[in-house]
Amino acid sequence: MSTIQESGQNYLETIFVLSKNGNKVRSVDIASALDYSKPSVSVAMKKLRQEGLIETDQEGFIVLTKNGKEIAESVYERHMLLSNWLISLGVDKQIAIEDACKMEHILSSQSFEAIRASMNKL
Repeated sequence: MSTIQESGQNYLETIFVLSKNGNKVRSVDIASALDYSKPSVSVAMKKLRQEGLIETDQEGFIVLTKNGKEIAESVYERHMLLSNWLISLGVDKQIAIEDACKMEHILSSQSFEAIRASMNKL
């Protein structure tokens, strides 16, 4: 997993999810999805831009760079797998989604791969 902080990972994952269906992403969309203030999102976008993880196109829409997309896809994969795993264990869907969001950032690669292997056996 990347050394980027949890909040940065959440922003990248949100951009990835919002853009999955070809939608153009703006800061206001991110603020709305995460229920954050627009100024907070602007500060975060500046930092992600400086780290080379996002770019802004000519129309002002936010796009992930190659590195940003790799991190976002990894976080999203972890989130989806962990959510589904918890749900398969009988955890309420909403609680599973919330817990997966916390777990995705701290779980070691070894533990994640073990969970993935056990899920693939099902």
